[in-house]
Amino acid sequence: MNLCTKGLLLIAVPGAIELALLGAVFNTQAQTVDAAQSVAGSAQILYRASSLMDPLLGEAVRVRTALVAGDASLIGSDAVWADLTSRLAQIDHLVADSPPARQHVREMRAALDTWHAHADAIRQALRDKRDVSALAVAERDDIPASIAVFRDRLDALVATESARDAARRAALAETRGRQQSTLIGAIVGSMLIWALTALVVARHFGRRVAVLTDNAARLGNGLPLAGPLPGRDEISALDAVLHQTGARLRAAGSEHATLKAKLQARAAELAHVNEELRQGAQDNEMFIYSVSHDLRSPLVNLQGFSKELQVSCDDLRATVESANLPAHEQQRLAAVLDGDMRESLRFLRISVTRAAAIIEALLTISRAGRLEYHPQRVSVGRAVAQAVDTLQGAVRERAAVVTVRDLPPAWGDPGAIEQVFTNLIGNALNYLDPARPGRIEVGALEPDAPPARVPADRTRTFYVRDNGLGIPSAYMSKVFHAFQRLHGDIAKGEGIGLALVRRIVERHGGRVWVESTEGVGSTFFVALPEQPARNV
Repeated sequence: MNLCTKGLLLIAVPGAIELALLGAVFNTQAQTVDAAQSVAGSAQILYRASSLMDPLLGEAVRVRTALVAGDASLIGSDAVWADLTSRLAQIDHLVADSPPARQHVREMRAALDTWHAHADAIRQALRDKRDVSALAVAERDDIPASIAVFRDRLDALVATESARDAARRAALAETRGRQQSTLIGAIVGSMLIWALTALVVARHFGRRVAVLTDNAARLGNGLPLAGPLPGRDEISALDAVLHQTGARLRAAGSEHATLKAKLQARAAELAHVNEELRQGAQDNEMFIYSVSHDLRSPLVNLQGFSKELQVSCDDLRATVESANLPAHEQQRLAAVLDGDMRESLRFLRISVTRAAAIIEALLTISRAGRLEYHPQRVSVGRAVAQAVDTLQGAVRERAAVVTVRDLPPAWGDPGAIEQVFTNLIGNALNYLDPARPGRIEVGALEPDAPPARVPADRTRTFYVRDNGLGIPSAYMSKVFHAFQRLHGDIAKGEGIGLALVRRIVERHGGRVWVESTEGVGSTFFVALPEQPARNV
C-alpha cells in the first residue's frame, strides 16, 4: 500500500481507540450525572417530607382550640389541606421509582384524608351549634390517631429515603471515582497510543528512509547498493528507481571504461602514427634537402658545360666561316650550327635554369621546416614596413598603392613573420589587375568582431587585401599547395610562396586562409598567437 493509505491507517487505528476511550469517559460522565440527579431527588424528598408535619400539627392545634372555644372559624380553610395534598402529590411523583415509598405516601394520604374529614365534621357541627362531644373524644389523646398514623408513615418514608439517599451518595462517590479513573486512563491511554504510533512510524518509516538515504549516498559514491526495500509504497518505488539508476550507471561506467580503453588504444595508435608521420616528414625533408643539395652540383656542371658548348659552337662557326670550304658544305655546316645545335643548347640552358629554380624552391621549403625559430614579441608593423621596403621596386613598377593600418604585436620569429608578409604582399603585387589601379591594404581584425573562421585561442588576425584578379572557386583548395600557379602567364615564379607562408604560420601555431572573388580581389588572413605558442 502507498504512504497515503499507511498514513490513514496510522491515524484511523489510534483514532478508533481514542473514540472508544471517549465513549467510556462519556458513559461514566452520564452515570455520574444520573447518580447526582438521584442524590438531588433524595434530598428533595427528604426536604419536602420534613415540611409536612408542621402544617398538619398546626391544623390539629386549631381544631382543638375551636372545640374549646366553640368557634368554627378557628379551623383552617381548605387552602391548607390543598397545600398538604399538593406536597404529598409532589413527594409521590419523586418516589415513583420506589414502591415501598409510594406505599407510605398512599397511607399518609389516607390518614390525611381521614383527619381532613374529621376536622370538617367538627367545623360543621360548630357552625350548626350541634353537640360535638362525640367528636371531641378523638381529641383526647396527645396526637389524634389519624395524625399519628400520618407521622408514623412519614417517619417510615423518611427512613426509607434516608437509606436510599445514603446508597445513592455512596453510588455517586463510586461513580465519580470511576469517572476520574476512566478520565486518567483515557489520558494516559491516549498518550501511550500516540507514543506507540510515533514509535511505529519512526521505526517503520525511519528505517526505510535511512535505507533509502544510505542507498542514495552509495549511489553518489559509486558503491554497491543495499537490497531493495520491500513493499509497494512511494519509498520502495524511489528505492527501485535508485537501483535502476545504479544499474544504468554501472552499465554506463562499464561502457565508459570500454570506450576509454578504446580511446586510449586509439590515442596510442594515433600517437604512434603521428610519430611515424613526423619521422617520415623529417626523413622526407632530409631526403629532399639531400637530393636537392646533391643535384645542385650536376646542374652547375650542366650550366657550365652548356656555356662551354655555346662558346665551342661559336668558335666552330667562326672556323667554318674562315675555312675555304665549298659553298654548299659551308651552308650545310652553318645550318647545323645555327639551327639544331643552337636551339638544342638554348633548350638545355632553359631546362637547367628551370631545374635549378625548382631545386632552390625545394631547398627553401625544406629549410622552412628545419629552420630553428627564436620566438619573441614581434612588432608586426615594423615587419610589414620592412617587407614593403623590400618590394618597393615591384610597387613602383605596378604603380600600386600599399596602405598599412595599425597592426598589433604578435609572438613569433621576426624574420619568419617578415617573410610571411613579404610573400603575401609580393603575391598581391604579382596578381594585380592591369586594367585598374592596384590597391593593397594590410591591417588587423578587431578582436571583438572576428569572422566566423578566425581561431579564438588568444590569437590576432592580420589580413592582406588586394583588388587584383581574384581566385576562381575551383582553385581555392590548391592555393597553398607547392608548385601551384594560377596565372602563369602574368607572374613569374615556382609557386611556392603561399606554401611557404602556410608552413611558417602553422609552425607558429596559427593558421592562414583566403577569401576571394574572381575579378574583384582576394583577402589573405593570417592568425598568429599573442602569447608563446606551444610548437614554434
